[in-house]
Amino acid sequence: MAKSATKTKVQYVCSECGSVQMKWLGKCPDCGEWNTLQEEVVRAPEKPRSALAASTGYGVQPVSLAHIPADGMPRLVLGNSELNRVLGGGIVPGAGVLVGGDPGIGKSTLLLQMAAEVAAKVGRVLYVSAEESDHQIGRRAQRLGINAEDLYVLPEIVVEQIVEQLEQMKPALVIVDSIQAIYSEMGSSAAGTVSQVRDCAALLLRACKRFNIPLFLVGHVTKEGAIAGPRVLEHMVDVVLQLEGERFHAYRLLRSVKNRFGSTNEVGIFEMSEGGMQEVRNPSELFLAERLPNASGSAIAVSMEGTRPLLVEIQALSSASPFSQPRRTGNGVDFNRLLLLTAVLTKRVGVNLSDQDIFVNVVGGMRIDEPAADLAIATAMASSFRNQPVWADLAIVGEVGLSGELRSVGQLPRRLHEAAKLGFGRALAPRSALKGKGDAALPTGIEVIGARTLREALEAALVK
Repeated sequence: MAKSATKTKVQYVCSECGSVQMKWLGKCPDCGEWNTLQEEVVRAPEKPRSALAASTGYGVQPVSLAHIPADGMPRLVLGNSELNRVLGGGIVPGAGVLVGGDPGIGKSTLLLQMAAEVAAKVGRVLYVSAEESDHQIGRRAQRLGINAEDLYVLPEIVVEQIVEQLEQMKPALVIVDSIQAIYSEMGSSAAGTVSQVRDCAALLLRACKRFNIPLFLVGHVTKEGAIAGPRVLEHMVDVVLQLEGERFHAYRLLRSVKNRFGSTNEVGIFEMSEGGMQEVRNPSELFLAERLPNASGSAIAVSMEGTRPLLVEIQALSSASPFSQPRRTGNGVDFNRLLLLTAVLTKRVGVNLSDQDIFVNVVGGMRIDEPAADLAIATAMASSFRNQPVWADLAIVGEVGLSGELRSVGQLPRRLHEAAKLGFGRALAPRSALKGKGDAALPTGIEVIGARTLREALEAALVK
């Protein structure tokens, strides 16, 4: 009797949204991206799933909610305060963390330093290197001054072998670098495809949650900066971290895109040095170190990154445009917000910027999205246009409305306390935000100037 042929079919999976199409299309009908459909050949499995894969599943018996302890296992608090801040207070046992970032930004360096710390404090750590050999990891560790006995490097790309080592060792932490480089022997497609990334991540997450082992996955990013692979990978994990920064810039920003155990508004700031990723404990002082106090087009904004107030320098340059369509360029600020503030300055204040090329930059590679920086951005643009510097000891905070009015912002006392601590003698804020604030709420040693409109704020901020 002839052996029956293996059933196969061809499907096309979008690398951006993970949707499955039965025929190839130039544009994905779900997410609207072009040239993202990848061909995958799906074969019926020739043998049942191994006992190894089945053993990583959860128990089938339900547990009463009243019998589940509320506190659970304590977090693993790291010595790196910036990483602790972004993680929400430390590493949660059994949590799945996805770390993304551009190539060469420092993901492997940061995770290797974290692995060495956990190995020294808690116990064995399994570092799965799917892209580099153990000798390459050893050279990086030597450069970073890391020599941990309990840090084990596993150069493996087969996920079944990784899970087997994980179950035998039961480490305190597992790091997989990277999830796009490993594959499952039960799959029919190549490593890095949508189905392989999804299946490998699911198998690793099930195994780690079964033994309450925290898992860190390194993910590649697309040319747009998003984590490569389907968005379902971000839904599968508990925490999604994004490491940002310019390749030729020393500072790195670690943001939390998703966090089931903490706030997503926190940001960690690091400096890439010869000794690895060093945490920056006072970023405001760092961002203001090279400031020219009497230069026009420079203003100090007081922004909030989660629970931390940050003072950053906003630089603006206004120049007569030789073109009929002036340019508007923003680095670190929202482009639509920049257009809004330009229109308000032109219409409500009389600062005619219709024939001016405008360039706005946030110093230090920071990105500010909150409206509380509106007043500082508008003040910097007006300062450059009028060629009048802003008072050197003035910190600025406030939201600008379409009518030119200033609106209050949250956590104003904390912002002003940070400005006073860094030596600023005056602060410009919306007058409505000062109503009801007693003297005890505002810091001492700093004069708070209230303004109702953008025109009043410019009169107080610019040096005559």
